[in-house]
Amino acid sequence: MFFHRQEVQYKATPDKPDAVYARKLQEVLGGQYGEITVAMQYMFQGWNMHIPGKYRDLVFGIGSEEFGHVEMLATMIAQLVEKSPIGVTEDAVQSDPAVAAVIGGTDLQHAIVSGAGARPVDSMGNPWQGSYVTASGNLMADFTSNANAEMQGRLQVSRLYHMTDDHGVRDMLAFLLARDTMHQNQWLAAIEELREEGTEKLPVPSNFPQSQEHTEVSYQYLNFSDGQRAAEGRWASGPTPDGNGEFTYHDGPTTSAPYPSITHPDSRIYGTTELPNTMEKMAGATQDKLNKG
Repeated sequence: MFFHRQEVQYKATPDKPDAVYARKLQEVLGGQYGEITVAMQYMFQGWNMHIPGKYRDLVFGIGSEEFGHVEMLATMIAQLVEKSPIGVTEDAVQSDPAVAAVIGGTDLQHAIVSGAGARPVDSMGNPWQGSYVTASGNLMADFTSNANAEMQGRLQVSRLYHMTDDHGVRDMLAFLLARDTMHQNQWLAAIEELREEGTEKLPVPSNFPQSQEHTEVSYQYLNFSDGQRAAEGRWASGPTPDGNGEFTYHDGPTTSAPYPSITHPDSRIYGTTELPNTMEKMAGATQDKLNKG
């Protein structure tokens, strides 16, 4: 059950309209790592948890907050678009290369489609997609995805912070950055707690017996590049994070197998020894038909 209170979690009022910046801000609203994504992701994870408890309360709590962030951004975008000149403004071509690349163009659909309002799209006008949502039913996998989403989102908000001098916009973004800081740490803490309690551990899924995988290659770093510095990394030697093995480093693969037998129909016609000439024979047969035609 949802209730809506007509107030925002934090101030969402710009100093002045700026339709160009409104288009940029659409990215953290309707982009892959925007607020719509995390709001829907956390809620679907909660809906998919069949056992009540602290983890389900966690995702519902933060998911509800993220819907509030959707509202804050939509409200800010609407105000940035309202009364703003449609088209390229006097100061639209800024030193920002992202703006210069599009000559400071605004999102025309802000005016045409949404009536000077926000839309569930990214900064390029691509619609938000449900495929952005990760809700696998595995808490370790989902919480790791959540931490990544918060990191990517905070990265984008921090970049947007430096793309405006508007105090009102920066003030709201500073609040969102602080909440993203909390959310990153929150998911990482939840991941640690899952492991400490034995609810889930690495490798995910931990209920699949490793004895049924080819354990001889489970912890090998296979270098398929001509770069050699990867051998210096923590992932190339020493104990593995899951505590189940030791990393080893290898230049190239440690396994190989013959290429599978060819099953193309031509092999039955010409025989495997003649396969290299198959295309030539097919081309010749086609030409003979053309000549007779």
